[in-house]
Amino acid sequence: MNDVGAFIREQRRVAAMSVRKLSELAGISNPYLSQIERGLRNPSAEILQQLAKALRISAETLYLRAGILDGEPVTQVQMAIECAPELTPEQRQALLRIYESFVSERRRDVPSTPKATG
Repeated sequence: MNDVGAFIREQRRVAAMSVRKLSELAGISNPYLSQIERGLRNPSAEILQQLAKALRISAETLYLRAGILDGEPVTQVQMAIECAPELTPEQRQALLRIYESFVSERRRDVPSTPKATG
């Protein structure tokens, strides 16, 4: 859970937002947000969704970080896209879709290891 809190804190800093401002936009209290960021509280999926909306990032990213969604680990490329302050939320989503399509295509193109025959 500390991972999701640290990620939220980093996203808040990238957005140049105070704890007070983010808590206001997300509709949660300052102390609660501070506890989430320090890894002391386990936010619900609903709270994560509110934080994602306020930070203008995908809720899925926070769900994965929090262990709510099962999936492949978030890559450094995905993290860089999510953390890029110069991109709009729409641009982030477009880049993530393009990246994921390239990765999926590459996986399809890589031949499986041939089995040894006797």
